[in-house]
Amino acid sequence: MRILLLAACSALLLAACDSKQEAAEDKMERAAETSATVAGPVPAALGLSEAQLLDADIVGADGKDLGDVSQVLRGADEKVDRLLVELDGIGPDRYVHVPVQGLKVVVRGDDTDLQTSMTKADLDALPEVKLPAP
Repeated sequence: MRILLLAACSALLLAACDSKQEAAEDKMERAAETSATVAGPVPAALGLSEAQLLDADIVGADGKDLGDVSQVLRGADEKVDRLLVELDGIGPDRYVHVPVQGLKVVVRGDDTDLQTSMTKADLDALPEVKLPAP
């Protein structure tokens, strides 16, 4: 009986953590979309609008998908200097800041991606960015 009770409590705690993470992700996504709408079609960085940056994937030199742009971030000078990227991989969602400097726009058909010279290992080694609580 104790084991069942402990298992149930563990499941509830995990569900609560997951829902908090999902709520934080939803809040961040809404803020990013609002910012892109307010910014409009004006190029924000790399000749792309904020909305286009949000739609882009981060790809490696080999063209493999490494992550998705989740948010466009500006420095004190109000210029876009980094992107919040959700890394592709197994396990819980992991976010890192990727500098805009060094990214290259790659267009294939209707897809616009951002190519980095960083490897998956390089991105995995970047410090994790914790999303603020919702």
